[in-house]
Amino acid sequence: MQMKLYRIAFLLLILSALTIAGCRKKPDDDPKKCKNCPMVYKPNIYIYPKQTLNISVALDFPKGGRVVESIPLYGSGWNVTVTPEGKMNDQYDYLFYESEQPDEWQYKTGYTIPRDSLEIFFNGNMAAYHFKANEIKDFIDYWIPRLNDYDYYHIYPQERPVIEELIKVRFSSEPENFLRLFYVVKGTSVPSPLQPHVINNTVPRTGYHAAEWGVVL
Repeated sequence: MQMKLYRIAFLLLILSALTIAGCRKKPDDDPKKCKNCPMVYKPNIYIYPKQTLNISVALDFPKGGRVVESIPLYGSGWNVTVTPEGKMNDQYDYLFYESEQPDEWQYKTGYTIPRDSLEIFFNGNMAAYHFKANEIKDFIDYWIPRLNDYDYYHIYPQERPVIEELIKVRFSSEPENFLRLFYVVKGTSVPSPLQPHVINNTVPRTGYHAAEWGVVL
């Protein structure tokens, strides 16, 4: 009888231990999770094939990160039909996503721009990089109304070599030319000068080509 009671007590001890273990929070070992990472807001990917094309597009984060928002829904990648005019699935003008990844952007060169000159600056700067009029308009229409909390803004351009270290775009059919440009934007009340940025990564907008812009706040 005593032996039987020991066995019951032993079984109850095991069950208790299993219950406690099951309730413990599992360690966060998701390799895509990026702690204390800044967001890249509203990157738009425009695609212009020579003829209507069925294409898959996927994002990679070499140093960690993940997609947070997307239109159309990203899932494990986009599958779209694109016309030479850039229309996707007869509905979208671009692929939209927002993501988080490590803060390894360049802060060595940039511009200090007064708030009331932002539209002029972005129009001229994006045109110098060879963005198209519709792409610049999309940027201006979205961002100028949102950048109004500070008297001045420090603008740090991020060209393709820097972006590629953190976010890669994989096309099932690679464009001949792919223009990528992000801006790290930081508001300030002090118009301190920055080392000027020299544009050195322009891309011809010819043949089957694509373009992407985005903002890091």
